[in-house]
Amino acid sequence: MLYSVISEGQTSWLALGGILFAFVATVAALAKLSPYLPKDAGREFAHDGNLSAGKPRGAGIIFVLVFVVTSMLFVPMDRETSVYLILVVICMFTGFLDDASRMPWGQFRKGFLDLCVAALTAWNFMKFNSTDVELALFHVGFSMPGWLFAVLAVILVWVSVNVTNCADGVDGLSGTLTIITIMTVYVVDRMLNVSQDFSYLILLLAVCILGYLWYNATPSRLMMGDAGSRAMGLFISIAILKTGRPFLYIPVALVLILDGGLGLVKLSLLRVKIRVLKKVRTPLHDHVRKVWGWSNTQTVFRYAIIQIIVAVAVVYGIR
Repeated sequence: MLYSVISEGQTSWLALGGILFAFVATVAALAKLSPYLPKDAGREFAHDGNLSAGKPRGAGIIFVLVFVVTSMLFVPMDRETSVYLILVVICMFTGFLDDASRMPWGQFRKGFLDLCVAALTAWNFMKFNSTDVELALFHVGFSMPGWLFAVLAVILVWVSVNVTNCADGVDGLSGTLTIITIMTVYVVDRMLNVSQDFSYLILLLAVCILGYLWYNATPSRLMMGDAGSRAMGLFISIAILKTGRPFLYIPVALVLILDGGLGLVKLSLLRVKIRVLKKVRTPLHDHVRKVWGWSNTQTVFRYAIIQIIVAVAVVYGIR
C-alpha cells in the first residue's frame, strides 16, 4: 500500500495521484478489455431496448476492480474497509455472472444473493460502529436497539442494490445519479467530520464511474450491466451508513429510489394480485421516454437536475 510509505506532508499529492490513477486506469482498462466482455442481447420489454443489442455488457467488472485496486494502493486499509471492498467485489461478480449468462438469473436467486450481501454488510458495520442514529435534517439523535438497526440496515442495503440496478436502462443515467448521490454524501461527510479515509473512497469510486461514463454517454459504446449497478448500489448504502444518518438515503438517492423503486413495488404487489400504477411504465425512465417523449439525453439531464436540487436542499438543511 503506497499510503504507508508516504510522509504526512505528501498525502495531498498522494490523494491527487490516486484520483488521476483511478481515472486513467479506468479509461485505459475499458478501452483494452471491453472487446472481451459479453455482448448484450437487447431488452425485449424496455423502450428502445433493441438499440443495446451487440454492445459489450458487464463493464462494471472493469471499473469496479479498478476502484478496488486503487483503494488498496492509495487508502489506508483496516478490517472494516477491507470487508466492505470484498463485499463490493462479491456483489459485482454475482452481477457479472448474470450479465454473462445465456439465461438471465431468476429474481429469487438474485434477491437471495443480495440479501446475503446485505446481512454481511450490516454485520460488518455493527461490528465497528455504534447503532446511534441521527435524523440529520431534524437534528434529533437517538440510540436504536441492535436488532432493529440490523433489520433496517439489511433493508437499506437490499433496497439500494436493487433500485440502483433497476435505474440502469438509459445511457449514462445510473452512473450519473450515483455520482451525484455519493458526492452529496461526501459533502455531508466533510461537514460532519466523518472518516476522511472513507470519504476518499467516495472520490475514487466517483472518478472510476466518470471513466466509465467516458464511453457510456449517449450514444454509448458499452454498458455496465448488473456488475456495475449492483456494486454501486451496495457502495451507496455503505456510504450512507457511515454517515451515522441512514435515513439520509431517502433524499440523497431520491431519484434512484423513484425511478427503480416504483417498479419493484409494482411487481411485488402484482404477485399478491394487487394492481397499481397500471398506466405508468416502470422503470420510470421508460415512462418518460415512451409516454412523455423525452430523449435519452433529456432523461439523464432532467433526472440529474432534480437530484442536484434535492442534494443542495439536503446540504443546506444539515448545516
